[in-house]
Amino acid sequence: MKPDFYKCELLEVSRKKLVYTSMPSRHYHDAYEILYLVSGDIYYFIGDKTYQVVGGVLLFINENELHKLVNSSYSTFERITLIFKKEYLQQFFTSVQISDLLAFFESGYSALKMSGQDQHFIENLFQKMIREGEKKARGYEQYQQILLLELLLFLNRKVFDNEQEQIVDSNRTHKKIFDIVNYVNEHYMHKIKLTDISQHFDISPSYLSRTFKEVTGFTFIEYINNIRIKEARGLLNNSTYNVAEIADKVGFDNTSHFGRTFKIIMGVSPLSFRKRVKSEMVT
Repeated sequence: MKPDFYKCELLEVSRKKLVYTSMPSRHYHDAYEILYLVSGDIYYFIGDKTYQVVGGVLLFINENELHKLVNSSYSTFERITLIFKKEYLQQFFTSVQISDLLAFFESGYSALKMSGQDQHFIENLFQKMIREGEKKARGYEQYQQILLLELLLFLNRKVFDNEQEQIVDSNRTHKKIFDIVNYVNEHYMHKIKLTDISQHFDISPSYLSRTFKEVTGFTFIEYINNIRIKEARGLLNNSTYNVAEIADKVGFDNTSHFGRTFKIIMGVSPLSFRKRVKSEMVT
């Protein structure tokens, strides 16, 4: 079947919770695409490579490169999509500067694993771009360009500046691992042990541990903690629950374990994070 071609606007950015994608067939377009999976799990085909993508992974797709998203689990996933054309940058940068900014699209890689702090940074950056497009306040287009520049610089550094451990390789598909990911997504608030999961899914703990990392880019513990801390960030931002209540709601045995894990992933304590977010909202 012949792939579909789409003409794009200079800049498009959106955040959506979906079950079905609006572009189910293999397609390409005359623009660059950056897709960040906030939550859920999907398959993504880019060129001749296959990626099993979980929440916390960012994908980038070159202009005119064939790609396709598949949600084989039919579960809800949340994604942020940014599409932009090279012309969008031309009024501010020279051709050489633009080539430098877009260099990571030519790197041969297409996926990056975001740490907890990086996830928060990326989501905030995208949210600002979306908010500017919605409000259209004075100078919003220039501010969106500044935000895009910040994002492109950030991703170039991730790909090229000695942070290769964050690169996710293309992989063979492994349905059982995605079944485990779905299970974790639905049960993160309960006690989850690797040995219990391995028994439940009839897979040895060592094989599960090794294959989970190969497929998702995260270790099993990393993924569970990322899910829990992501949910905790949302509760710290949008609820009046205290830290102990939030720790319990996202699956931690005690507040001190929650606090230590949160600080390892986010670089600050839960209370400091809540204060910082509130101050950012005021400014």
